[in-house]
Amino acid sequence: MSKASSPGASAPAGNDVRLSASAGGITLMQASFADHAFERHSHDCFAIGVTTYGIQRFRCKGQRYDSRVGDLVLFNPDEDHDGAPGSADGFRYLLWYVPAAFVRSCLDRDAGLRGTPYFAAPQSTDRRMAAAFGRRTLALLDSAGESLRAESLAGALIGTLLARYGERPQAAVDTPRRAGSAHLHRVKDYIHAHFQRDVTVAELAAVSGLSRAHLTRAFTAAFHMPPHVYLNSVRIAQAKALIRRGLPLAATAIECGFADQSHLTRRFKGSVGVSPADWRRMLCAGQRQAALPQALSAR
Repeated sequence: MSKASSPGASAPAGNDVRLSASAGGITLMQASFADHAFERHSHDCFAIGVTTYGIQRFRCKGQRYDSRVGDLVLFNPDEDHDGAPGSADGFRYLLWYVPAAFVRSCLDRDAGLRGTPYFAAPQSTDRRMAAAFGRRTLALLDSAGESLRAESLAGALIGTLLARYGERPQAAVDTPRRAGSAHLHRVKDYIHAHFQRDVTVAELAAVSGLSRAHLTRAFTAAFHMPPHVYLNSVRIAQAKALIRRGLPLAATAIECGFADQSHLTRRFKGSVGVSPADWRRMLCAGQRQAALPQALSAR
């Protein structure tokens, strides 16, 4: 057994992901990976989790981390990272995908914090908080049909994490603008407006007023990811929204700027860990389970 393994746990025999929809727009993920490697990507929401087995190795903003059992993983929106097993044992983790609006609602207004907070670092070792996160995840999974309870439980834990590991957002978010790089934010806006097309470096260079070579360097320095990674994250976020609304996968691929459904599947699995078809199936199953207690009570 690896020293990074929890007592009595066995190594993942394969790659397995389970998703559940919770209140407040939160998605819960229970994942085991024997050999899957995530490509460099980011999310349009917070990704908050804990490693429960093995070593989860990832790079974030140019630095390598080895997340072991009891380590918290704290990714901010648009924060690029990858991920892979750090040993032959594979790894497991619990993860919450949390909308920024929900995180803002968890702020302690009396403490004088405003805006959307950001976590100061993507990893922290806090075994007590990791254990609390595991218990809270089980409670959320057992809160189908109890939105008020689920939102209260999730909000309380996120508030505690922000108090311990959060930072005031303006210093982090406004730095690129204060450095005179508003033109790079125009590039972001352009990507959001035109992600359905095959966007080129020449287009983005024209929008920014920079040379093609300088654009990529400047964008990466300001936002810790190159433009193509940001474009992919925007497309994946839009794909999730369309899949939730029931759009067929082939149509979703075209609407989001992918060449075809297989292209969507490759990029989606590289960022999320499962295919879009499996992601849709698991979320739909979770939504039906959450709706069942309400339907029974209405009889």
